[in-house]
Amino acid sequence: MSASVLDRHATLVQAGELRPDADQVKAVSALAKVQSKLEAAQARGSSVWRFLGRKPEPARGLYLWGGVGRGKSMLMDLFFDSVQIQHKRRAHFHEFMIDIHARLKAERVKEKGDPIPPIVAALAAEARLLCFDEMVVNNVADAAIMSRLFSGLIAAGVTVVTTSNRHPDDLYKNGLNRQLFLPFIDLVKESLDVIALDGPTDYRRDRLGSAKIWLVPNGPKATTALSETFFRMTDYPPEDRGHVPTLEMEVGGGRMLHVPKALKGVAVFSFKRLCAEARGAADYLAIARRFHTVIMVGIPVLGPHNRNEAARFVTLIDALYEYRVKFLASADAEPDHLYPQGDGRFEFDRTVSRLMEMQSEDYLAEGHGPR
Repeated sequence: MSASVLDRHATLVQAGELRPDADQVKAVSALAKVQSKLEAAQARGSSVWRFLGRKPEPARGLYLWGGVGRGKSMLMDLFFDSVQIQHKRRAHFHEFMIDIHARLKAERVKEKGDPIPPIVAALAAEARLLCFDEMVVNNVADAAIMSRLFSGLIAAGVTVVTTSNRHPDDLYKNGLNRQLFLPFIDLVKESLDVIALDGPTDYRRDRLGSAKIWLVPNGPKATTALSETFFRMTDYPPEDRGHVPTLEMEVGGGRMLHVPKALKGVAVFSFKRLCAEARGAADYLAIARRFHTVIMVGIPVLGPHNRNEAARFVTLIDALYEYRVKFLASADAEPDHLYPQGDGRFEFDRTVSRLMEMQSEDYLAEGHGPR
């Protein structure tokens, strides 16, 4: 029999890996109830429900929200790993919506009417439990379909558990045509238990610790330091570094970007990968929305001799700054000497200012998301 998410959380507190936190205990207790109901329904077996002529009552879902670094993703990890049922799925919310838009496109090609019902049916057949990290809505296209999509899933008996940095009332705040999204907010508050998770410890900032944000010069020493920070922030065992997950993510115009290391909202890139290849603002905004921390290695001294790479770097930093992404890097110079002279130096001053601010305590304490 699997361990309860409540027991696993208590073990981590007793071991000193987590600090006592009343908000976390409340959230874990709620997750444990969902786990118990999901597993009990499966244990009774599908034949029982067929005999009774009805489906099991679905477990009511949860919406966990709170400030950055309060342990939402960690609790989701514990919960998802603990729940012993068939047909469960976990995804970052941005990746899930990319999948939904791909399914919508495929259904529209069939020209068989409303594309939402067959998508709901397919998702419900694939998973009894859907878990999402970092629910956030940034565009009107997502806002317009979410109410119908999720009302269909919940009506089909799918249990939804999600995390977010925002209370439901603040989702898509001030967004274009927000009235299209208001039914979804009502649905969340009616169908999911909304639980605040905003305890005193910012684990993400805590694990970043006193790590240096900008390391000079490039080389093995800087790379080793950034690697150690990556493992500390993601709780991934350094001895298993050969198996760190990679990611293929969709960026601007439907193109794909290979992320060599991607775990728990932290991504590692080389300067060459992001700035020497043909990339644009849409690519960098996709990265900024997807990751709360970006680690970059190999930033060279910039200038007229590599003006294209420098221009892309400026666009990247603008996107990361707008979404308050933590940026750790190794470079051949400090920010104010990164573009020392030549055409373009004046325009680079704004990037220098932003790079300096991104190292400040005030910036590092901010949550991930658009300003």
